[in-house]
Amino acid sequence: MNIRNVFGILLLVLFLLLALSGFFLPKDYLEPWQKDYAGKFDDPRMSLVAHGLLAANGHNLQPWKIKLDEYNNDIFYLYADADRLAKEVDPFARQTMISQGTFLEYIKVAGANNGYKTEFKFFPNGNYDESNLAESMKKLPVAKITIKKSTKKAFALYDYMFMPDTNRGPYKPLKPADAEISELLKSNTDNNILLRFFREDEEIKSLGSYIVAGAEIESSIHRIYEETKKILRINEYDKNKYRYGFSIDGQGNSEIKKNILQGLVTMLPFLNNEKTAAKVFMENTEIAATNTPAYAMIMTEDNSRLSQVKAGMLYSRLILTAHSMGLAMQPPSQVLEEYPEMKEQYNQIKNEYAGDKTIQILFRIGFPSQEAVKSMRQDVKDLMD
Repeated sequence: MNIRNVFGILLLVLFLLLALSGFFLPKDYLEPWQKDYAGKFDDPRMSLVAHGLLAANGHNLQPWKIKLDEYNNDIFYLYADADRLAKEVDPFARQTMISQGTFLEYIKVAGANNGYKTEFKFFPNGNYDESNLAESMKKLPVAKITIKKSTKKAFALYDYMFMPDTNRGPYKPLKPADAEISELLKSNTDNNILLRFFREDEEIKSLGSYIVAGAEIESSIHRIYEETKKILRINEYDKNKYRYGFSIDGQGNSEIKKNILQGLVTMLPFLNNEKTAAKVFMENTEIAATNTPAYAMIMTEDNSRLSQVKAGMLYSRLILTAHSMGLAMQPPSQVLEEYPEMKEQYNQIKNEYAGDKTIQILFRIGFPSQEAVKSMRQDVKDLMD
């Protein structure tokens, strides 16, 4: 077989993999990232929701439901989506509630930029019945949102909403400077929230070991693999169909590598087995932990639902502020998850760093070595209840 024939076969295989991956399809799941997407809606509430759905959220489940007030065009309600709970890794829905906060802060920023003042009334119809949480989520809103027309004024952080919120790749060795940390600390205006940064080598080593240990535990649990597998979108067809969950490109892969992997996994599903998934996850975690110049924690005085929401709001402010300085962030959540197998690691990191406070979010922060990719987002209409 001559070189020309070999080259032809390789091209044919590459074309087949790209076709199986869905390389030639339009990426409908990325449409909300376009700045003009929110402008499609005449109702300003819908436009604000279109911004909110770009927010960081646990496991990219996008656990939000919106109800527009029937009688007042200035009011709408945010509900946690009880059908999007990650019951294995987030058994008490703490991460789900943090995701409500990230959403609300993006609405606030978008409103400020587009001439609307937003007012939030948290849990306006009462608190959840924790013994019947899913049903409570369906009935009780997280927030009543009232918008009031105000002077339209460009908001400095607005443009950074359209950047990917999470970068899982390696960060450069350069640590964030004192001036950058100081600017980030200004994001926290809540006396009940403690925002703490860690830049010393010993602290970075210690927190990195917690992250790796948490990942090792999580990657060894079969029921968590099964939960994750259900929301893994292995190609562009699935991403356009579901528009939420995990994907191969969300794990830090380049565009060409992503499409080859998607094609291979589509053609040979057994390649994405539990052992391989755990191996890839651990490799990525170890690379991330080894290439992190700083960490930070958001801690609250209590672990109430309101504190969880407000922690999420702060996290969104930090993301936007970090982006404005060229910094990237990623919250490796495993060691903070509250299922039985993680209890020992959870208690250790809590006792060492938080004492009687609750660590709501632990995140990496640094200057990225590679660009992050935009993750799937639903159509705004899919959030409407």
